Amino acid sequence: MTASAQNFSQAELDKFDELAQRWWDPDGPQKALHALNPARLGYVAGRTPLRDAAVLDVGCGGGLLSEALAQAGAKVTAIDLAPNLLKVARLHGLESGIKVDYREMAVETLAEEAPATFDTITCMEMLEHVPEPGSVIQACAQLLKPGGHLFLSTLNRTPAAFAMAIVGAEYVARLLPKGTHQYRDFIKPSELAKWLREAGLQLEDVSGLMYEPWRNSARVISRTDINYLAVARKPAA
Repeated sequence: MTASAQNFSQAELDKFDELAQRWWDPDGPQKALHALNPARLGYVAGRTPLRDAAVLDVGCGGGLLSEALAQAGAKVTAIDLAPNLLKVARLHGLESGIKVDYREMAVETLAEEAPATFDTITCMEMLEHVPEPGSVIQACAQLLKPGGHLFLSTLNRTPAAFAMAIVGAEYVARLLPKGTHQYRDFIKPSELAKWLREAGLQLEDVSGLMYEPWRNSARVISRTDINYLAVARKPAA
């Protein structure tokens, strides 16, 4: 395994693996993630065709977005490094009958094996959990076909994000397990844009993603000071 393929934190993997058995419980520890999923899918589907597209879901977890993308008609490959989460994802796929190719591997490893393979790549709520987010983006750029799109979501490093995503969500409302996020790992849009440029990708949009716990739903908005989505395109050859 190359050094880049070791771009993970074992503590982070263990933390999410512990949540695997209740990943698909809409009232469980990932309740907010269930609410975010339709908004994330809508953002992707509104900007790139999914029917018969080759799509990669990076950091797929238990497969929430992976299955939604497949239901929208995409041919989905989904990767993660948390074995228990992948086990749950595969089992849920058997129950739902939705076909996704789940693989336990790093995105950097896949980039070495299968460059220019995917029309669309999604990487949601994952960059803030790895030591080198730029390495993930570089690998995604390598995996995209010319003209393909990369969709990302993460948390902005602002006082508002600290107040809402950590203090509010983890300690006050207890929507997420304590320790889910570390403020130092949040990513400013300007930092994300820099990594995208360095990977040869063209940033097309940055939009906010607002979670409304009182309705347990989420929607895309213009404010980007807490959660935000971004899409970048690989120039056509």
